[in-house]
Amino acid sequence: MLFSYPAVMSQILYIDQYAYQLPTNYSRNIPPGKNTTVYIGVNVNRVSGVDENKEEITLDVFLQVSWEETRLKVPPGMPYIDLPWEFRQLIWTPDLYIWQLQTMRILSVLQEMASLRLYANRTVSVSIGATITIKCEMNFVLYPLDVQNCAIDFSSYKYTREDVRFEWREVAPWFGLAGEQRREFRLPKYVVTFVTDKSKHIRNFGEGEHSAARLQIKLSRELRGYLLESYLPSSLFVIISWGSFCVIPEIVPGRMVLLVTTLLSLVTMFDTVSTNSPDALELKCIEVWLISCTIFVFLALLEYFVVLFGIRYDKSWSRRRQDLRRAASAVQLAPTLHINHTQRLSTPVSGTPQGGVFSPQLSVEDEGLKQQFSHQTIQRLSSSDRRLRRDNKVGCETRTVSKDSPILDTIPGDTSGSFLVRFAAMADRGVMFCGAQHGALDKFALMVFPICFFLFTIIYWTTYLSEAHRAMPD
Repeated sequence: MLFSYPAVMSQILYIDQYAYQLPTNYSRNIPPGKNTTVYIGVNVNRVSGVDENKEEITLDVFLQVSWEETRLKVPPGMPYIDLPWEFRQLIWTPDLYIWQLQTMRILSVLQEMASLRLYANRTVSVSIGATITIKCEMNFVLYPLDVQNCAIDFSSYKYTREDVRFEWREVAPWFGLAGEQRREFRLPKYVVTFVTDKSKHIRNFGEGEHSAARLQIKLSRELRGYLLESYLPSSLFVIISWGSFCVIPEIVPGRMVLLVTTLLSLVTMFDTVSTNSPDALELKCIEVWLISCTIFVFLALLEYFVVLFGIRYDKSWSRRRQDLRRAASAVQLAPTLHINHTQRLSTPVSGTPQGGVFSPQLSVEDEGLKQQFSHQTIQRLSSSDRRLRRDNKVGCETRTVSKDSPILDTIPGDTSGSFLVRFAAMADRGVMFCGAQHGALDKFALMVFPICFFLFTIIYWTTYLSEAHRAMPD
């Protein structure tokens, strides 16, 4: 079949030996009739890419647009005729408007991939192979549990729904190389699914309501990679930090290296994920997880600081307790020395050689030295005893934190004491408990930290999975 056509304004098309001429009263500016139905068919060949930063999707599609043109007819004995692509300028075509379209480029090799065909039932069909870029509004708050839904509307820019209606028409499905129909496209990060919405949609703009045919694009993210790259390593870092509770607190370098290295690793992971992930107005789902893991490791480090401070405080208490015990022993010994001294006042000073060494006995001249020693000892005891009673004014049971630490029994609380005194006593006992040499706080933390992290994990996944399910369209 050979085509030859002169200038466009001649409106004459030569097909083989026949001259096909448009009706004399034909107007390309008037639709074929009132309430003309335009059928849209889209066959997706390939999803070229998804740009999350620009919120764009690039597709290779075959677009088919058809409508009934009662003013045109096919020559007798021919089921259809293929019209030259330039012939579209002579007939009425719908002013198709794709709302989310950014760019469109018709594919071409030797010539453009576009066809115009007129069937015997007076239906005009336009087919185009093109690469299109669609703008898609995306919300990344649930990243990487997010499911993006993009709606592409095909409508008329000029004609309202009283003049032109748009509906979907099923086209021949596209089959892959394996002979299976492509219902979805798998990308490194997404699974892309296309669904035609059969319901009627209306767009309000300009002079009235415009009919639209809608194509739904669903982007489901592949979660396996994020679980292996982010969630699993961060969870292991938190679990490793619990091992510091089993290290003896006195081994400061080993415990500090373990906690600080784990903390810096989580901070680096958070920075990498934030840089490589798309922007969002709020904290993303994965950022909440990494921040929480960082906080758990930081609390483990803070717990070690408290233990170190408690150990230092406990040693100070041990020295004070030893001073008090020595003072108490001196007080108990002072009356005995006084009695012995009184008895020996009436006895002259004498000495007995023992092994060539003279061993003197107490004399009257030693009385001043003994009294001075007794006075100083009693004064130290009184001062230490007053400090002990002041520090332990509010009575409660105090744990034995070390062999030399204070052992205090339960005594009635003094209701007349001030709030600051009671608070100081409680803080004093708390710090001594933290600095216990048998690791009381570490044992407590080794139970509490795993339970809290397990509860957080349940709450986190329950909350965000329900939010992701709620965000999915019906």
